[in-house]
Amino acid sequence: MSTSANMHKLYKEIQNKLFDMIPEKWNKIFLYASVLDGKNKIETGEMYFYYVPKGILKREPVNVYEVPNKFNLDETSYFKLADDLYNTIKKLRKEYITINGRKWSNIVISIEDFMFKVEYKFDNLVTSPYSNYDRHLVFRYKYLDVGFNSFNKREKLMVLDYIEKEKNSDLPVDEYEESLYITPNKHLVNFEKDAPEKSRREEKLEELYELEKDNEFWPHDKKYIVVESKPKVKNQILDKKI
Repeated sequence: MSTSANMHKLYKEIQNKLFDMIPEKWNKIFLYASVLDGKNKIETGEMYFYYVPKGILKREPVNVYEVPNKFNLDETSYFKLADDLYNTIKKLRKEYITINGRKWSNIVISIEDFMFKVEYKFDNLVTSPYSNYDRHLVFRYKYLDVGFNSFNKREKLMVLDYIEKEKNSDLPVDEYEESLYITPNKHLVNFEKDAPEKSRREEKLEELYELEKDNEFWPHDKKYIVVESKPKVKNQILDKKI
């Protein structure tokens, strides 16, 4: 799998849009989206994502489409953000096709433990025996730790069958991941006064960093800026870094 500067730019846009849509502190994000080529070159598909709120006790994942009601937000404005996010994902698909010469059908994006990860999948969703609802259940089971107790008998059998077939499938799965971390900035003197306004992404990463403040080896009295680590691109079929 190859990448491009534009793909990296779109990754950052997706991160920012995800951060902007969550109105409380969180620990994890998991997103699923599919993009299919419809008639007259019109792309269709679906998207949903969940986040896990920050808390000492275990918190249940929140469906992003429940956010307006939960936080008393304007639905029209909020769902426009969701549309913008999905359009950015479609741009990512176009760029991926340009660089790699093939079309992915569905994608899973996760942000967890300071890692941003993208899984590109090439399932034939049109002829698949599984429905969108089935795939949603599998997604919840795999990424959100939803236990079997919440599924009925048919759903349990379906999830097990899906995972077994996926395990034995010869379809490729391309993976990309990069570290998101912050490091002490020793060069800004009057940071609050003189530094340019931080982006929403920087603010969110600093907020995430608060989770690590109990680590005595980190200089907690310093100010922080965002720094990117060298990304890793992995092809699951070849099982080697490219």
